[in-house]
Amino acid sequence: MTKENTQNDWNSFGRGNAGRRWRRQSAEMGSAATRALVEACRVCSGMRVLDVACGNGEPAISIAAALAGTGSVIGIDSAPEPLETARQRAAERGLANITFQQADAHALPFTDASFDLLTARCALMFFAAPKKAIAEFARVLAPGGRAAFLCWGPFEQQPYFQATAGAILRAFPDLELPASTRKMFCYAHPGPLAESLRAAGFCEAHEELITLPWPWAGRAEEMWAFMQETTIPFRPLFEAVPEEQRARRDRAVLEALESYRDGDRLALTATFNLTTALR
Repeated sequence: MTKENTQNDWNSFGRGNAGRRWRRQSAEMGSAATRALVEACRVCSGMRVLDVACGNGEPAISIAAALAGTGSVIGIDSAPEPLETARQRAAERGLANITFQQADAHALPFTDASFDLLTARCALMFFAAPKKAIAEFARVLAPGGRAAFLCWGPFEQQPYFQATAGAILRAFPDLELPASTRKMFCYAHPGPLAESLRAAGFCEAHEELITLPWPWAGRAEEMWAFMQETTIPFRPLFEAVPEEQRARRDRAVLEALESYRDGDRLALTATFNLTTALR
């Protein structure tokens, strides 16, 4: 286990399983977020790219495709299981300019100024020492290199979380968000991340809150199962509900999710802090 996450079970079966059992739905759910981040990257032919905490392969795979056979992309993650899914997905796309490896964002195994672009999608908030990781990002980026991050926006502006964790809090008002969940939103508002980037030597830091589609193609029960398996920071809240009350917990969540039903999908949205900076 690396230091990237303070949750002991972050590298567990659930996270790797997301790339298999829920592959189609999770890919569609995050596609708009991936596109927004890739657009912010301003990908140019021949770029050397590092995607940190790439999980099942995004945005590394989309960036490699945008490079159209030029340059190189390395996707790293602290967990080996999702990297296997990422390799499979890249192979299916016939991408020869991308590799994946297990690594710790706090101690990157690359020489100084190795990359022109660095990305991290919905990851930086979970690192044990984000400022240390940001210093490593500055070290491995070449002068003029670009960094692009996607972090979760305010909890109150997230239908996905309001219909799940929020529904539980409304049904069980004695419960509260655990510390692991609150940390997930530490960069929700512009300010703290840009400040950390500037302190590490970045310039022209720009933050913007954006709201994007976050749909789920299928049943509400499937989305609820997906969240329970993969969204580790919320697990203490889910498990805080007494066993004999969990049927009521589940009914509250499913009713809230179904309120977003639009035909064969749940038409939710998600709000993110999209941040870019130059080295």
